[in-house]
Amino acid sequence: MQSPDFNQDWTSIVAAAADVCFKPWRHAVIVIGSDEFLQKDGERDLDVFNAISTDLIARIECRDQEGSRYPEKDLELEIYSSGKDLNLLLSWLDQPERPILWQGQHPVWMDGKTGKRCSAPNDGAPLEALARRLRALFVSTEEN
Repeated sequence: MQSPDFNQDWTSIVAAAADVCFKPWRHAVIVIGSDEFLQKDGERDLDVFNAISTDLIARIECRDQEGSRYPEKDLELEIYSSGKDLNLLLSWLDQPERPILWQGQHPVWMDGKTGKRCSAPNDGAPLEALARRLRALFVSTEEN
């Protein structure tokens, strides 16, 4: 995937990344929390994320090729900064028993109920691929 133009709608970029990682499904992104930190003149480096205290929370909705909804495949995405780092949380929406993926410098799977570290689920590879792809999109390639 080529480097995104963050002056365009970033939700389209996230949806396209989900489409690539979860073929043949199609995705749309609905903002749940504030997206204020992604609206600063197209900037996308960590200073932008650190300058704003608001997290981004979005729902990634899943559809088949004909447009029928599959809410059991919907995901929740949270993007937040911690110090000088950008972190992502990805989880299956409305499935609290499923593991949660935390992606910072490396992926960590957590039990959805206890928050304790656990093994990746059998179907976790596409979620890890999406987390890596999104983090790469949102983190400047010129980190210090």
